[in-house]
Amino acid sequence: MEYRSLGRSALKVSPLCFGGNVFGWTADERTSFALLDAWVDAGFNFIDTADVYSRWAPGHTGGESESVIGRWLKQSGKRDKVVIATKVGMDMGEGRIGLKPERIREAVEASLQRLQVDCIDLYQAHKDDESTPLEDTLEAFARLIKDGKVRVIGASNYSAARLQQALEVSDRLGLPRYESLQPLYNLYDRAEFERELQPLCRKEQVGVINFYALAAGFLTGKYRSAEDAGKSPRGAGVVKKYVNERGLKILAALDAAAKETGSTPGQVAIAWLLAQPGVTSPIASATSLAQLQDLVRAAQLKLPAETLQRLDAASAWG
Repeated sequence: MEYRSLGRSALKVSPLCFGGNVFGWTADERTSFALLDAWVDAGFNFIDTADVYSRWAPGHTGGESESVIGRWLKQSGKRDKVVIATKVGMDMGEGRIGLKPERIREAVEASLQRLQVDCIDLYQAHKDDESTPLEDTLEAFARLIKDGKVRVIGASNYSAARLQQALEVSDRLGLPRYESLQPLYNLYDRAEFERELQPLCRKEQVGVINFYALAAGFLTGKYRSAEDAGKSPRGAGVVKKYVNERGLKILAALDAAAKETGSTPGQVAIAWLLAQPGVTSPIASATSLAQLQDLVRAAQLKLPAETLQRLDAASAWG
C-alpha cells in the first residue's frame, strides 16, 4: 500500500478513506467491527467520522459512529495502525453547534471519550461558521494541538474564499493551518470543486479527502431510472439529483470503462478520482465485506489515459 502525505503534515494516509457515517447506523456493531478489521487487513489506515454521526437516525443523539470505533479500537488493539479523523461544528442539539472556542473545547473532550483515544489524528471543522472569527476558531484548534489532544486540523465544506482566508490567518498569526479539505467531489459533482477549490488546494498543498466519492451510490450503476428510487433509504434523493441526461451519459461511460478493464462502474469511478490532481484520499463507505472488497479493488485499478479522457468528456460540466 502506497501511503500519501496529507497536506504538509506528517500524517501518511492510504489512498482511500473509510467513511464512518455507516457505523452504528446502516452497519450494526458486529458488522462495523468486521469491516474495520478487513479495512486494516487490506492495508488501509484512514477512517473518517464525525461527532454528529448518526444523529439523523430515529432514536440516535449523535456520537454513535465514534462510539463504535472506540469500542473496536479497544477490542482490536489496532490504534497504532490507523489514522482517525473526526469533526466538530454540526448541530448536536441543545445549542451545541458551530466553531466557537468553548464549543470546540467541549466537543473534543466528548469525541476523545467516545473514541477511547488520547489524541485525534485529524480534527476537522465540519462546516464553516461565519459567526465566529477565524482567528478564534484557529486559536482554539492550536490550543488542542499544543495540549496533545489533536495532531493535525482540517476543514470540511469550506468555500475557496473562506479556506483562503483561514490559511492567511494561520500564516499571519503563526497558527496551525488546515492541512486538509473535505469537499463534495465525484465524477458527477465536479464543478464546485474544480472551479476554485482544486487550484487553491494544489497551490497551497492542502490535502483533499473528498466525500460522496460514489455520489451516494449513483456511480455504482445501482440507480438508472425512477423505478430504482426504492432500492435504498436514500434512493429517492439519488434518483432526483442524478438520474438525468448527464447522469445517464456518465453511467454509459462507466459501463464501457468497466467492461474494458474487467471491473465495475463503482471501481472505475473511484479510480478516476484517484487520478485527479490534488486528490489525496477519497472517502467511501461500505456496509458489507463484498462492498469493501470493491473498494480494495478500486484502489488497485489504474485507468488508461484514453479511458480517463472519455470519462472526463462524458462528465464535462461546462
